[in-house]
Amino acid sequence: MWAYFDSSALVKVYVQESGRAAVLRLLRQHEVIASAILLVEIRGALRRRAAENVIESSRLPSALQQFAKDRAQWNLLAVSTEILERAEQLVASHTVRTLDAIHIASAQEFAGRLQAHLPFISADQRQIEAAAAAGLMVQQVG
Repeated sequence: MWAYFDSSALVKVYVQESGRAAVLRLLRQHEVIASAILLVEIRGALRRRAAENVIESSRLPSALQQFAKDRAQWNLLAVSTEILERAEQLVASHTVRTLDAIHIASAQEFAGRLQAHLPFISADQRQIEAAAAAGLMVQQVG
């Protein structure tokens, strides 16, 4: 079964923080769908957390190595013109950040292809609210 994972959820795989156990459980139950922007976001988030001493700098190489291994298993959606148009509509009607809107629009696009409900998994409250208002089946972690 597919589920759309936002970077705020998947970064928890590599960092000990609230919601990590829930994300690991969900990853055992679902196949990952995400926007291709997720790769840049997670790498950046891991580097920021190391710079902020949220994770030890010595752990960063192994976290990045595990991330590289994991991403080969994920199904990534290219950011198409249609997704950007949906994202633009989302930011026009919801208080949501640009990259979060791209994630929501990507999930909508994939759910439309499936013609089925797609769980949208995120740790970002504002994004969760916008995704729910956009008609996605949301699940908040952490």
